[in-house]
Amino acid sequence: MDGSMFIGTWWSLVPPLLAIVLALVTKEVYSSLFIGVAAGALLYTGFHPWNAFVAFFDIMKNSMNLNILIFDVLLGMIIVLMSKSGGSAAYGKWAGSKIKTKKSAMLATTGLGILIFVDDYFNCLTVGSVMRPVTDRYKVSRAKLAYIIDATAAPVCIIAPISSWAAAVNSYVPDDAGITGFQLFLSTIPYNLYAILTLVMVVFIIMTGLDFGLMKVHERNAARGDLFTSGGEEFDQVKDEEISANGKVIDLVLPVLVLIVSAIGAMIYTGFLGGATDIVTAFSGCDAETSLIFATMITVFFMLILYLPRKVVTFKGFMDSFVEGFKMMIPAIAILIFAWSLKGMGDALEISTFVKNIVGSNTSASVILPAILFVVAVFLSFSTGTSWGTFAILVPIAIAMFPGSENLQMMIISVSAVLAGAVCGDHVSPISDTTVMSSAGAQSNHINHVTTQMQYAAVVAVISFIGYIIAGFVHIWWVVLGISLILLLLTLTVIKKITFSKEEETKAGA
Repeated sequence: MDGSMFIGTWWSLVPPLLAIVLALVTKEVYSSLFIGVAAGALLYTGFHPWNAFVAFFDIMKNSMNLNILIFDVLLGMIIVLMSKSGGSAAYGKWAGSKIKTKKSAMLATTGLGILIFVDDYFNCLTVGSVMRPVTDRYKVSRAKLAYIIDATAAPVCIIAPISSWAAAVNSYVPDDAGITGFQLFLSTIPYNLYAILTLVMVVFIIMTGLDFGLMKVHERNAARGDLFTSGGEEFDQVKDEEISANGKVIDLVLPVLVLIVSAIGAMIYTGFLGGATDIVTAFSGCDAETSLIFATMITVFFMLILYLPRKVVTFKGFMDSFVEGFKMMIPAIAILIFAWSLKGMGDALEISTFVKNIVGSNTSASVILPAILFVVAVFLSFSTGTSWGTFAILVPIAIAMFPGSENLQMMIISVSAVLAGAVCGDHVSPISDTTVMSSAGAQSNHINHVTTQMQYAAVVAVISFIGYIIAGFVHIWWVVLGISLILLLLTLTVIKKITFSKEEETKAGA
């Protein structure tokens, strides 16, 4: 099998390219990844049917990362337990007693979205149910609430080192990349322009009261008492899930703090075990996967001690949450398994060898590569509705363009562009899980959410594209991020002036 004529040639690009094309055509990522892996197995074995069948499952088995799967299941259990405990509902009641203005209601919603950074699914479904009564009281439109939820889901998860997203990206990085997966993820954070700029834009909009495009129509209608503008009738019969009446704010906050502290502590500890001499090198060279499993297990046991004696959750309900959490994570696990298999097939076909031979050492000529990868990732993620599938296809390709430790900074920037573009496309895709769940969490008409958010996201996407062009020339993160932030704030200021001028003209004409 190792002697196949397709290994190390342009044919090694066929599996990921086939997966991309099928994903764009079918808008379904599972079958697309599966067919991509199957095609890779045929190429790897020279189209020998039985050998291809054996290679398919051998490579799938060898490519899977059991540690990440365990982490995902335990994280799912934590998410279910937080929901059952009533901690989220208690936070909503507490926030309602403290909040006195519309601005503070939206800031509290943003704060909760940032707090729940471990997983975007939990974020979307929790923030809406907790904050919806509060934002309704201050006449925040459901479309605006859905935007805030969506803007603090995936964009937060992709820059949080302790999250299911970080673990997934970590798993796509090959051993010969010249940098560990966790080090690479940490390095991409300051270059993840779309995620950072989106969060800045949310805060700017809330603080200045800026609304434009279709969102302005929804906010104007909400001020008159119509929170939905259209499609509100579909939520007339919706009932929120029953949760514990004994829950308190600490039932939400303490487990999150335990998860964060134990994960960071374990990461630093494993880093020192690996020979690090200071905290910074310990954190960057840690065993991230083992640390995350340790942190989730500690958090589960902590929740057992926190919840059961106070009868917040029954023992049966506690144990049932394991299965419920597993079910919640099945879509993510399925994508991960196929994604790892596609990556493993690319390694077997030596895609890095082919790319290296084509690109050579002249990667400096590809200064616009990050911007190109950003656009490709946006398009692919938007079309398929999944950022994880986009990560799986494009991250290994971006890494393969910069083999070893050569041009490490350009590799980091390119991977950052892929991550940012994938989140951007997922953020505005009408078929994205997080977009759908944000609409559901806010109880907003889905089309209203998609159309209003798309206009806001377009502003950030254009500036991010410009930022990645700059990053191709200037490999200094604070310069790139600083220029991008200035461009965003200037653009929003101009939009604000234009919008307010039109309002004044309308009032004068009336």
